[in-house]
Amino acid sequence: MAALAGAAAAGAATGGVPRNVLFIASDDLNQSLGCYGHPLVKSPNIDRLAAGGVRFERAYCQFPFCGPSRASLLTGLRPDTVGVTTNERVEFREHRPDTVTLPQMFRKNGRRSLRAGKIFHMGVPGGVGTPAHQDPPSWDVSISPPGLEDKSVGEGGDPNPELRNGLRMQWVKTADDSGQADTAAADQAVAWLEESRDQPFFLGLGLVRPHVPFVAPAEFYDLYRLDDIEPVRNPPDDLDDIPAAAKDLRSFLWNNMGMSETDQRLALRGYYASVSYMDQQVGRALDALQRLGLADSTVVVFFGDHGWHLGEHTHWQKMSLMEESVRAPLIIRAPGARGNGRSTRALTEFVDIFPMLADLCGLQAPAELEGASLRPVLDDPGASVKDAAFSQVEYEDRIYGRTVRTDRYRYIEWRGDGAGEELYDHQADPREFHNLAGDSAHAGALKELRELLAPQWERA
Repeated sequence: MAALAGAAAAGAATGGVPRNVLFIASDDLNQSLGCYGHPLVKSPNIDRLAAGGVRFERAYCQFPFCGPSRASLLTGLRPDTVGVTTNERVEFREHRPDTVTLPQMFRKNGRRSLRAGKIFHMGVPGGVGTPAHQDPPSWDVSISPPGLEDKSVGEGGDPNPELRNGLRMQWVKTADDSGQADTAAADQAVAWLEESRDQPFFLGLGLVRPHVPFVAPAEFYDLYRLDDIEPVRNPPDDLDDIPAAAKDLRSFLWNNMGMSETDQRLALRGYYASVSYMDQQVGRALDALQRLGLADSTVVVFFGDHGWHLGEHTHWQKMSLMEESVRAPLIIRAPGARGNGRSTRALTEFVDIFPMLADLCGLQAPAELEGASLRPVLDDPGASVKDAAFSQVEYEDRIYGRTVRTDRYRYIEWRGDGAGEELYDHQADPREFHNLAGDSAHAGALKELRELLAPQWERA
């Protein structure tokens, strides 16, 4: 009865039409998308979602690693609170057995809660197709489609064979998408949408691309000519003013992972092709929403679980606290939102997504949530709900880093081995090349940012 009452209340809050949610997660996706201004990447489906929704230019994950980021977003709790700060220990219910997750909230309120693909943490490529870590209490139906991943047949390359699967910048150009988990996940999502025209739902579609290995059909590789791809250029002394702790955090990801310039171009092409293949699956779900008459009653959320370096500061992949690693794409299309079709520079954290969806859908959010609803920004993209965004990392119980991003500055503090500080002025230095932590002209800003970050350390 409580679930039915919740559904009825939500229906009343949305003019008699129960709100649905299509919640689309992409793995290791940065802002390499057409709608974010990338000059090469073809992402027509995500671009049209952005054209009809609100595109967040400054959305930040709480931890630039898959397991901690997703656990934080899906519980609305910061990593220290939820107790997940590594991919090796992601079972948050060991620490907080009674936590209500985002999909679980919808399930408790009469929505059918569905998952296809990677929503909570899933190891890629080894965990693809397994149900591990997907939190059974969150879902009515939970499916992890299998995928060939690095076993896919096709033209390919592997510039880092000494690294384990999931870290190597391996790429595979296949004849078609047969045997790929993302195609199967989109197939399942479309089938569920066709079943759900008369039943409210929360549908999580988790896509594993562009996570390595870069597996995509030839049609997407063929969109990108190697001659058109230019590796990132960094100043020769770029790493000289970065604290040792930052460079010792997965040190093999720096110095371009030992890749030649040709290998960097090949890796970039693999990443771009994987993004375009993933974009096609997003488009299939969006097309089904429109075809089935569900678009006007469905909130669509699309996000990448964290950022991803593509050679900035000679760094590749994730696990840094610089802008490219902690900033991620976030696009929200809420029916009737006055800000649809616009972008926002409002500072946003992933912990804000849970309370926003509860707010939009007329549901009572758990009292413990640590974010702020983004609903005011959806109606007025010039508005803001916070003045700072916080992210953190830790590594091998010996390196701890935390960062705060304000409108003007990024401040990073490292503790443990190789401790130090970083301060970047985004007005003058948006690519974070010049560490101003030792510059007396910025002593006042440094003091203010230390004080702003201090409570985050105290939480730990």
